[in-house]
Amino acid sequence: MRNLLVILACLCCIRGAYGWGQKGHDVTVYIAECHLTPEAARKIDKVLGGHSPVYYANWLDVASHTPEYDYTRTWHYLNVDEGETLETMPKNPKGDILTAVTSIVAKLKAGGMTPDEEALQLKMLIHLVGDMHCPMHLGRLSDLGGNQRPVLMFGRQTNLHSAWDTAIPEAAHKWSYTEWREQIDRLDEDEAARMQAGEPADWLAESLAICQRIYAQTPEGTKISYDYVDQSAPVIERQFLRGGYRLARLLNEIYDGE
Repeated sequence: MRNLLVILACLCCIRGAYGWGQKGHDVTVYIAECHLTPEAARKIDKVLGGHSPVYYANWLDVASHTPEYDYTRTWHYLNVDEGETLETMPKNPKGDILTAVTSIVAKLKAGGMTPDEEALQLKMLIHLVGDMHCPMHLGRLSDLGGNQRPVLMFGRQTNLHSAWDTAIPEAAHKWSYTEWREQIDRLDEDEAARMQAGEPADWLAESLAICQRIYAQTPEGTKISYDYVDQSAPVIERQFLRGGYRLARLLNEIYDGE
């Protein structure tokens, strides 16, 4: 029983510290998977040993808490304090999400890795592109990305980071990840092309702008209820789409030259 309680406590810490809840990462990666070219899908299937990319959507959240991959703990976010920008905020010497994604994409495009190393880099990329689109992963260092900004979610104590990563998406829609994709993935080709434009630094700047608006509209002690969820749901849906389409673009470039 004691071991079970320890495991449950660790899982709670993982959810509070890292990106979209499990459902959000599954949605993002499934959208990407549905927009892979046949050639990219075939190669990725081989690299992942026959597993779907969704199988590894949340892998890094757990792996980052193991001794082997402890070095990736800071890769899930990039803190930007009030009054700072992506350019002026001092870099975390242990790494950040933009550095990680940029490096991983370059390695995968260059090739020449062992099968195990390629699979590792791919599993990391699958997760981290989702994290880039979690607004609170650009939160302030001063409150640990919103983890130390208390709010009430339907009368229960939580924090701003957890609310946006998990509670608000789950309150908005009780859908499976396939239902999420079916309901929100309805872009035409021009819309999709516009969404996929830019580079990871541009996408992160976009997420930072959303994060700053969230801080402005959610002071400490905010009571999050149905009106807040209703206003936030379209933002979350858009971020799932952006993460999915952009991940698909990167994977198609890596594995099909598109």
